Amino acid sequence: MSNIFDRLTAKAEEQTPGEHSQETPAESISAEAATQYTSKNLKATAQELLKFGLLEADCKPNLYQVAMNQTAAINGILEPLDLRLKVDDIRGLAFLAVSDQLFAEEDDEWSHPLMRRQRLTMEQSLLIAILRQHFIVHEQEAGIGAGDAVIELDELLPQIQLYLGDIGSDVREQKRLRNLLESLKTHGIVSDIDANEQVIIRPIITHLANPENLKNLLHHFRKLAGQESDAGAETP
Repeated sequence: MSNIFDRLTAKAEEQTPGEHSQETPAESISAEAATQYTSKNLKATAQELLKFGLLEADCKPNLYQVAMNQTAAINGILEPLDLRLKVDDIRGLAFLAVSDQLFAEEDDEWSHPLMRRQRLTMEQSLLIAILRQHFIVHEQEAGIGAGDAVIELDELLPQIQLYLGDIGSDVREQKRLRNLLESLKTHGIVSDIDANEQVIIRPIITHLANPENLKNLLHHFRKLAGQESDAGAETP
């Protein structure tokens, strides 16, 4: 009379090769998942980029180093999202951009579920053009990738007044400038206004807009300001 161990042994011997091979795919998937594990640093860097859109070497040096040294790996993570990583190693900046393929595939203006096209007002565009000029001068004097480009509000105010006109109240002029700077801060273009009434112009400003368009915008405002000045001089 056979016991339980004999019956179990007999069943094991009766199993066909096909039954054994059914476990192979699961084992293969498990092994593949193990080899495709994404490192913690790589995950943290990709998540930071998706959250804020950029990394500065001065603010997040460790994550920036990961972005710079593992650009291909991060682009592999971003590719299904139609995003790509761009690195400006001279200025210590890593930031997201929409994939070129998206522009090629879209007939109309591009759209992206994770990135919005920011429509700037005329005043915001003007201030960006002014700030970009200051940043370029700073780099010409101190070198590309040099330290913080700092500008005082008292230096910005007369330039805004030159192009947009004087609204007749120092308090309102200050409020207009502060509101504009606050709106640009949300785009990472400037820092908070510090205790010395200064802001830092962030290096991302060099990648935000077409410099030729900004130059034309300033030229247009200068022309308008000159016409208004001439009209005022002719008024009896």
